[in-house]
Amino acid sequence: MLVPAAYLTVVIIWSTTPITIAWSGESIDPVAAAGLRMLLAASVGWVILKLRGQRLPMTGVSFKSYGCATLGVYGAMCSVYLAARFIPSGLISVLFGLAPILSALFSRLLFNEERFPPYRWIACLLALGGLAVIFRDDVIVGPDSLPGLLLLVLGVSLFSLSGVLVKQQNAGLDPLAQTVGALLLSIPCYALTWYLMGANWQPLDPASRSFWSVIYLALIGSLLGFVSYFFVLKHLHASTVALVTLMTPVFALLIGHLFNDEPLSQGLYLGAGFTLAGLGLFFFGHRLPSHTIPRARL
Repeated sequence: MLVPAAYLTVVIIWSTTPITIAWSGESIDPVAAAGLRMLLAASVGWVILKLRGQRLPMTGVSFKSYGCATLGVYGAMCSVYLAARFIPSGLISVLFGLAPILSALFSRLLFNEERFPPYRWIACLLALGGLAVIFRDDVIVGPDSLPGLLLLVLGVSLFSLSGVLVKQQNAGLDPLAQTVGALLLSIPCYALTWYLMGANWQPLDPASRSFWSVIYLALIGSLLGFVSYFFVLKHLHASTVALVTLMTPVFALLIGHLFNDEPLSQGLYLGAGFTLAGLGLFFFGHRLPSHTIPRARL
């Protein structure tokens, strides 16, 4: 029962994270909301490490790995938090579904890893077509929302690149230690960004959605979600875990529509459909009959 429960936990957390990111920035500066989330998550993670009798590695190799992870924890998440004020929260999950494709592309381009078979290049084109449809949707991409979409694309790209760089470092760190180290490095970055953007601060009202969203994202989104994901990854095949990225965008779009009155336009449906089709082909194209998808490698 533990594996199915952990799998369901990952699906729920990844589906609800986008809307809670949007809510966390409703009454306070989004950069401050992100920084508070990382500070709280780092503090709790540090305590857990101590209770487990572990020390945070402080070697040169470990700091390189923390730095690579910070590219995602700070660079990607800061972009997403800023983008959440301009775009529907469900769109965050749709674009983050592209992360596995972008990660594979970065691995191929930067480190000359395994070449793509043709069906994977077709998958990339499908996903790119989905983005093009979304960018042309007047309901989603108005004059005020284009900066948010560009920030979101930047965030997904940094998140994917970060994962590839951490993997290349191969520091052999405990997953919790890796996370806590990256969170600690990200906090000064958030503080500096917040200061440079005007250091706007509003007290957090414990009765507000922002307050509880920050708590949820720190304790549930960052810590429980992280532990559940790695537990599932350890016990299930990678392709089964990959199904999460196909399910969560659909749930996130519905949650945003039902609980945040976010629009569900025809263009968004079509664009999300192309994007998810590309993601599905990318992961499972090898199961198609050989006469349907050519197998020669490029």
